[in-house]
Amino acid sequence: MRAVIQRVSQARVTVGGEITGEIGPGLLVLLGVGQTDTDADAQWLAAKVCALRIFEDADGKMNRSVVDLAGGVLVVSQFTLFASTRKGTRPSFNDAAKPELAIPLYQAFNRHASTALGRPVATGRFAAMMDVALVNDGPVTIVIDSKTRE
Repeated sequence: MRAVIQRVSQARVTVGGEITGEIGPGLLVLLGVGQTDTDADAQWLAAKVCALRIFEDADGKMNRSVVDLAGGVLVVSQFTLFASTRKGTRPSFNDAAKPELAIPLYQAFNRHASTALGRPVATGRFAAMMDVALVNDGPVTIVIDSKTRE
C-alpha cells in the first residue's frame, strides 16, 4: 500500500459537482493499493499516517500529529501510485490491485484511520473521476510504502 500524504490547510473532493469529502487543517492522503497488500498493510499504514509528527509545535518544530492537532484526514483512492514506467513512456498499472481487492482494503484503511483519529475520515469515491482541491501547508509532502516500512 502506498500513500502520498500532504499537510493541508484545507482540502476537498468533488465528484460530478457533489462534494464527497472536505476537511480544514489536516492531511490529504492519496492512497494506492497493490496486488499483494493485506489488512495488515492497511492497519500499519493508517496508524503510521495518523501518528506522523509533521505539524509544528509552539517552537516551530514538526512535532505534532494530526491526532494532536485534532485535524481532519481526507483519503482519496489513487491506483496510479502503482504506475510503472519501466518500459517506455506509457505507464503500466499492472501492480495496482483489482477493485475486488482494492475496495475492501481502501475501506479497511479508512476504518483503521478513523479508529486512530477517534473520528471519521473524509473520503473521495472509489474509482470515480474526482476533482481534488487543496491548499498545501508548507508544503509538506511525505511518501510511505507499507512494504518498505519507510
